[in-house]
Amino acid sequence: MGCITVAVAFLVVGDAGQALTVGVAANLLKTGTYFGYERLRDRVEWGV
Repeated sequence: MGCITVAVAFLVVGDAGQALTVGVAANLLKTGTYFGYERLRDRVEWGV
């Protein structure tokens, strides 16, 4: 999990539980975005 994301979220919201929720949500979003990007990139015919 992104420790920096959780730390910044904690500084903003002041609650450890909410900061962890933000960290988990950010991680899931980043993972999903990366997965989708790689799936699209795999469909491109490079150099053909």
